[in-house]
Formats: sequence, C-alpha cells, structure tokens
Amino acid sequence: VRQFQEDESVPFFVLSLKAGGAGLNLTAASHVIHFDRWWNPAVENQATDRAFRIGQCMNVLVHKFVCRGTVEDRIDQLIETKQQLVKDVLEGGAELLLTEMSDRELLDLVRLDIHSAQEN
Repeated sequence: VRQFQEDESVPFFVLSLKAGGAGLNLTAASHVIHFDRWWNPAVENQATDRAFRIGQCMNVLVHKFVCRGTVEDRIDQLIETKQQLVKDVLEGGAELLLTEMSDRELLDLVRLDIHSAQEN
C-alpha cells in the first residue's frame, strides 16, 4: 500500500472487494476498476470510497466490467434495482413504489417458497 501511495512508478494496485473494502486510503488512485461484482451495492461503494478519501486531489473514474447475458449482468441489474429502492425509500417514495407494484410482484414478495425452505 505504501509503495502504491508514494511511488509513481507503481502503476496499479490489485485487491479484492472484500480486502479493499475497509481500512485503506488509496488516494494515489485515479481509477477504480471493479472486476468482481458483489450482491450488496454497499460493499462495492465501500471499496470505491477507498480512493475518495481526504487528501484525494485527482478526479477518480470508476469502471465496472459486465458482459451481457452473464451472471454478472444479472448481478448488475440486481444492484441497480437495490440502489433505486434505497433511493426511493430515502426520498420518501417507498409508499409510491409499493403502490406501483403489480399484483404479481406483491404476491412474489410475500409468497413462501416451500422447495427452497426444504433444501436447507
């Protein structure tokens, strides 16, 4: 970490989302590239924030690589849905969100999946 922060000849620093998600200040970074997407958008945001710390003097670009039609594509859609839900709740639109759900979506929300419960 020290070498990356202090030595301009070190061009990049590679770490996983979980390893880079806490306790690091990476203000020498001008790019954050997410290769391993996570189900929880807060985990990605926490890792991204390692570059957005006090002392950051550069613009930081965040890149997320997703191949269409893959599991990562589905995870990306799920993350976007979760982030929109959080935004709606924080802006007071959660009630509107619930009233705009279709009957099928509401049913899926509360329906128990017996088969999944029996697998565990």
